[in-house]
Amino acid sequence: MASTPQNNGRSSNTRVVAWCLGGVIGMFGFGFAMVPLYDVFCEITGINGKTAGRYESTQATEADVNRTVTVQFTAQNGPDMPWVFKPEVRSIKVHPGEAITVNFIAENPTTRTMVGQAVPSLAPSEGTGYFHKTECFCFNQQQLEAGERVEMPLVFIVDRALPDTIHKLTLSYTLYDQKLEVPAAETAASESTTTNRNG
Repeated sequence: MASTPQNNGRSSNTRVVAWCLGGVIGMFGFGFAMVPLYDVFCEITGINGKTAGRYESTQATEADVNRTVTVQFTAQNGPDMPWVFKPEVRSIKVHPGEAITVNFIAENPTTRTMVGQAVPSLAPSEGTGYFHKTECFCFNQQQLEAGERVEMPLVFIVDRALPDTIHKLTLSYTLYDQKLEVPAAETAASESTTTNRNG
């Protein structure tokens, strides 16, 4: 028996709903896996200025006071990340070889505890092997309570071997929501402690 126009309409609507649900689930999964995928992509291709991890050196270096390099800082949030995230200074002039400390600001304006992870990149990419982070908030995930604001330090050294053709480096951070919640038991214990103190 041939299908009626009404049945065809219902079948078409069902397919549309199924496609939409599939798209939503796919986007959620992609967003959740974005940080590890980014790491793998940069490791394979070697592009996008992915910076290395913690830099450790047993040999002290002297600053090249005859040369100055401008380092710029930018910060942005990943998808659905509501935190305030920014550098305290937008740029700084440094001498290659000297250790520099700058701070980034993170604030959780929501009413829940959240965990973030900052992923760095450097431009131009030719400078990544010469930009050394000795301390960085990006080495660890950052957990902020509701309304909490913190200063997150970054300590870096621009290598004296940086090519003379590079006069400016731009360090960018993207902050991702790690979708991690504090266990309910810990939250309840914290609220109980607060109540007892106030009581």
